[in-house]
Amino acid sequence: MAKDGSAPAIKGAIVLARHGEPALSRRIRLTAQGYRRWWAAYEEGGILEGQTPPDGLLETARGADCIFASTRKRALETAAAVVGNKPFVRDSVFIEAPLPPPSLPSFVRLKPSTWGFLARVAWWFFGHHEGDETKGEAVRRARLAADRLVEATGGGGDVLLLAHGFFNLMVGRELKKRGWRKTGGVGHKYWNTRRYVLGGAAR
Repeated sequence: MAKDGSAPAIKGAIVLARHGEPALSRRIRLTAQGYRRWWAAYEEGGILEGQTPPDGLLETARGADCIFASTRKRALETAAAVVGNKPFVRDSVFIEAPLPPPSLPSFVRLKPSTWGFLARVAWWFFGHHEGDETKGEAVRRARLAADRLVEATGGGGDVLLLAHGFFNLMVGRELKKRGWRKTGGVGHKYWNTRRYVLGGAAR
């Protein structure tokens, strides 16, 4: 593993990478309605300028036989910063799971990170979706995404996905169900990676 925690390329691996740091500021406090608007802007926005991808992620991209990216702007800009001149596949199956906040009173003003946590708990455990994608629908999408990545390995090729924090976790769960094991990568911060190998011993 690279010193920065990113996964180096390894034959027959699927590497799930989170996008770079978004440009939209989190240094604000919002009502539930304000967070809905903030999340909509986040979904449309790109990454903060001036970032440098970790060396390990760049190495993984150089060795990848197939590269996928979510169709969200922040993922596409991450891909542009990582893959160089290599082609990559844009696919909406890899977009982030939704984050509709619970409808708390308007006097409650919280940071976007706190709203995100509450929204994810409400969505995952209590079925709160406000007409957006449900947990069950997202799980089915994660299964499809995992199948797509496994198929792209072709039985031995390296695959890199540049997408989103929570949905990457969901895809990783589906890979584990198919016999893939996490063999590298740490954390869920921006640019971080998690590497999975078929039949490998987790560590």
